[in-house]
Amino acid sequence: QLQASGGGLVQPGGFLRLSCAASGFTLDYYAIGWFRQAPGKAREYVSCISTSGGSTDYTDSMKGRFTISRDNAKTTAYLQMNSLKPDDSAVYFCAAQLTGLNAKRPDAYTYWGQGTQVTVSS
Repeated sequence: QLQASGGGLVQPGGFLRLSCAASGFTLDYYAIGWFRQAPGKAREYVSCISTSGGSTDYTDSMKGRFTISRDNAKTTAYLQMNSLKPDDSAVYFCAAQLTGLNAKRPDAYTYWGQGTQVTVSS
């Protein structure tokens, strides 16, 4: 199972750090992805990180603002989000997959967290 946490209400320009804690399986073997979904919109790819953490990827609109990381010893992945904008408001999900392939596709992931709400508003 994956447990996402760290969401909340933040003002524009603020920051949040989301966590994704794994239980019941060895996180080391899984690539981690973050997705988000705003009301009435499709689930959107945000970022992914390889098993070792040596390779990361971001959607263009998040580059330079978001940073994905992981601590396999703590079986936890993170998404540091800076310079948040109202358009970043969504439910954020973390997901895990073994292959690391098709990382931008939600259907490539085996495990999903329950989501954590991020609201950016003044």
